[in-house]
Amino acid sequence: MYSPTIQKLINLFSKFPTVGPRTAARFVFYLMGLKKEEVEQILNSISELKKNIEICIFCFKPFESKSEGGFCEICSNPARDKSLLCIVANETDLESIEKIKKYQGRYFILGGTVSALRKSDIEKLRIKDLEERIKNHPEIQEIILAINPTSEGETTTLYLERLLKPYGKKISRLGRGLPVGAELEYADEETLRSAFEGRK
Repeated sequence: MYSPTIQKLINLFSKFPTVGPRTAARFVFYLMGLKKEEVEQILNSISELKKNIEICIFCFKPFESKSEGGFCEICSNPARDKSLLCIVANETDLESIEKIKKYQGRYFILGGTVSALRKSDIEKLRIKDLEERIKNHPEIQEIILAINPTSEGETTTLYLERLLKPYGKKISRLGRGLPVGAELEYADEETLRSAFEGRK
């Protein structure tokens, strides 16, 4: 049995996505093996994360606080194509797409995917915010659903297609460059580039 101090930290790490108690315990013992200065560096970085990072009021992308009026560097860039809106599940998918330098529109981070269309699961996503963006921004002409082609991603994509159809916008998915079951975060740049070029 671990001491209460160790167990408390294990419990906290276990709340991280995809982290179970065993992995959480490894994190704790790794931290215990670090020098005091290294632990302080981690603590300071976490403190700076909460202090310096804002969430974009349009797309929900985290960004370094500057004078953009609440918009991230993508949404505040006048060169971005405002007629295109790419919906991604999370922040890492957005970064993966940005790396290929193929897409020049704006984004919306949904906040995850759902495995079933239960009301409680859907409420965890930013559905209301998404609908507001589409209602309040008539310049949006095409909505690209860039959701991972996993079973959860497919369920989410089908739900979004039904939800967004009444708005009369062109709705496209990424092309077949992405194999079924793959995740955008781990796709290579060429595969992602092909998926965008082949969207339909």
